[in-house]
Amino acid sequence: MRRRFVHWKSPLAATLILVLLIAAASFRVTDKINDMEEEASFTRLAQEADELALSLELNVHSDREKLQLIAEMMAADLGEPEEFLRFYKSTGTFFSRLELLLPGDQILTADGARRDAAGRLSFEREAALGAHISDRELDWNEEDYVVRHFVPVQRDGEVTAVLYGVIELSSLGQELPYAPYGGEAAVYVIDGATGDFLIDTWHAEMGNIWALGTRPMADGYDHERLRQGLVNGESNYVVFLSNTTGEHLYFYYTPLTINQWRVALSVPEDLVFSGARSIRSLLNLFLIIEGCCFLAYIFWMISYVRRETGEKQRQLDALHSIYDVEKLLFNAHEHRENVSRSLAVIARMLPARCVAFSMMAEDTPDLNGVWEKSGPSGLGTALLQHAPALAGYFSSGHEEACAYTPQEVRAILPGAPEEIGDLAAIPVEDADGVLQGVLMASGLSKHAGCAAMLKSVGFSFAKLCGNVRTYREMQWQGERDALTGLYNRNRYERDLPHLASACSRGACCVFIDANGLHELNNRSGHEAGDAMLRAIAEEIRARFGEPCAYRVGGDEFILFAVDEEESGIARRCQAMMDALQRQGYHVSAGVAWAPAPIENPESLVRAAEKQMYAAKNEYYRDPQHDRRAR
Repeated sequence: MRRRFVHWKSPLAATLILVLLIAAASFRVTDKINDMEEEASFTRLAQEADELALSLELNVHSDREKLQLIAEMMAADLGEPEEFLRFYKSTGTFFSRLELLLPGDQILTADGARRDAAGRLSFEREAALGAHISDRELDWNEEDYVVRHFVPVQRDGEVTAVLYGVIELSSLGQELPYAPYGGEAAVYVIDGATGDFLIDTWHAEMGNIWALGTRPMADGYDHERLRQGLVNGESNYVVFLSNTTGEHLYFYYTPLTINQWRVALSVPEDLVFSGARSIRSLLNLFLIIEGCCFLAYIFWMISYVRRETGEKQRQLDALHSIYDVEKLLFNAHEHRENVSRSLAVIARMLPARCVAFSMMAEDTPDLNGVWEKSGPSGLGTALLQHAPALAGYFSSGHEEACAYTPQEVRAILPGAPEEIGDLAAIPVEDADGVLQGVLMASGLSKHAGCAAMLKSVGFSFAKLCGNVRTYREMQWQGERDALTGLYNRNRYERDLPHLASACSRGACCVFIDANGLHELNNRSGHEAGDAMLRAIAEEIRARFGEPCAYRVGGDEFILFAVDEEESGIARRCQAMMDALQRQGYHVSAGVAWAPAPIENPESLVRAAEKQMYAAKNEYYRDPQHDRRAR
């Protein structure tokens, strides 16, 4: 007994020292994490305010661009001013209506009424300021507060009117583009020059921040610091003491690039530090659990030291294998050979003579992989052929398939060949439980735990299926025109250098341009123009197919025909133009053919483009199509 005590003395002392060191480190790390979480809480407070400020600025910038576009259309006499005011009143993100300030301080409204704005709005002053936003003002009803977003209407370098969008401040606070803290924070927009509220989601009526008087603050904060910060456009915070709840309110403010406006958030302390307090509670619980675990570990260690650790080593090997599979499948959507390599790793884990994977998602082409210990044979082919049957088996509610005799295999897969003498298979599902593929193994050296081993790598194969779908979608979006579905200019520039190697006799280039698209957009709207472009694309598909058809510009299409006669291409072009003309659309097309070898594909495209412009000029020589008449 004495020898046994001495034998355990050193390991036990070392374990106690290790436990104490870990406990001390845990307390230190816990304290550090608490500090980090509190710092993160302040960072989030600033980020929420910055996010709101940025969203307001972006929306105001977007509104200004839309107002400028409307002003340009007004300047071009594309319609009556009342129609623009009425039709585009809901175009902006913030403004609720449009009005036009005319010389003589007259206001034109969307219903055609005119109002005398003398003493309220000055045409000369607003025109001289250019594009700008007013501070808080009273609306015409003398009750509601508004902000006006002005954009001058210029014709021949002279301001003929001032277009402005009216932003009703009473509704702006209810339609914020971003809700800090999920809408639980009070939001303010304050004029730093006057203290006027432009947005106040806490009080029923908008007033002035300085008129609210002083409120008790936490130690280290004062009202003069707040006032100077708002006036000077600083980013900072103060801490108030709530009169109603008694808790601290963190009031953070930051400047906007609009006039002298400031964005401010008022957030309760519990909300500001909610994450930090949750983390602190979890960490305290962790320390308690850790202490209990350490005590249990000391007692358990004495009985564990002499045990065999072979099973742990096997588990460690399995984890390494799982990690290897994950690494191989990480980029297998681009390197398909990694699928077979990962299956080889799984075969060593089981072990098994053959492992196969079949992806059967409906929105992507099949992805199959197989690894066989002795090289290709009928076993791998048989597994892949019966993957759809296994998918049906799993779709009926089974979570795995385990068959260790030929009879059991036939019970799961009726008609399975003799090569499949045993089977372990699992469904590969995405996060929503949708079946994406089947992972299978046969020729098993042992039966117990094979399905569990396959499930341990099932997530990696599910990620592979997701990566394949995402990769194919990104390829499609990067190469396809969203409106017409044809290839876009990116794909055109990538395919053009390979045109010479694709033809043996010669190649023909067709350059197509839509006639009257701009006029159609102006006359009937962009939806009509989009319909025209889609109709052209459909005719191109019908006459030429889409493997070599591209939309390279707004109204320009290029397509290639390899090893075909120019006369046949010309006939198809004419048939396409006739079909489009029957739909009320006109296009100009240029056809250029060059014999192989084609040394410079760009010259072929330029030749077709030249022919197209010649046809386009001929089209517009017709007085019926003269643009100047429109």
